[in-house]
Amino acid sequence: MLSTALTFLPFAFVLSITPGPNNVMVTASGANFGYWRTVPHMLGITAGVPVMMALMGAGLGELFLAYPVMHQAMKHAGALYLLYFAWRVAHAGHDEDTGASGKPMTFLQGALFQWINVKAWFIAIGAVTTYTTVGGDTFAEIAALCAVFALACYPSVTIWTLFGMAIRRWLTSNRALKAFNWSMAALLVLSLIPALS
Repeated sequence: MLSTALTFLPFAFVLSITPGPNNVMVTASGANFGYWRTVPHMLGITAGVPVMMALMGAGLGELFLAYPVMHQAMKHAGALYLLYFAWRVAHAGHDEDTGASGKPMTFLQGALFQWINVKAWFIAIGAVTTYTTVGGDTFAEIAALCAVFALACYPSVTIWTLFGMAIRRWLTSNRALKAFNWSMAALLVLSLIPALS
């Protein structure tokens, strides 16, 4: 089991650190709200993907195969939810004209977002199908994969949050911050293309 966890670690780290919807969102959150207000979102991501992996290991994949309409409905509902989050990112931060301010995502929102995140599905399915053994101790293997993913994920999303905070130094005007937020929202919308194709 230790060897499985060690071979999974590079997979988990590479998929956690490379650009994707989660990293776009925490970058935007870091730029708009700073590190500490983004921590619940980061923890939600760190917990949400392992929960998906555990459920895939418990048979959720077979349920989707038996009822493909359930998978399609979830996919389309997820696309609408992602559009809502893109709208939130576009309108995040403080608006000097109206005095309105956005809010960072909560732990629960960060965790639930994983269910509509194509990259999170790829990670969950890839981890369970590649790093568990037929006839092995599935529970122990899945638990090890979940722990390793969490250890790889949190530092990765932290790096992206800090990157957002660093970018904030150059976003000195409300107009520049709005342009950044709209760019991040556009990247989120573009991340829907693989899910809907």
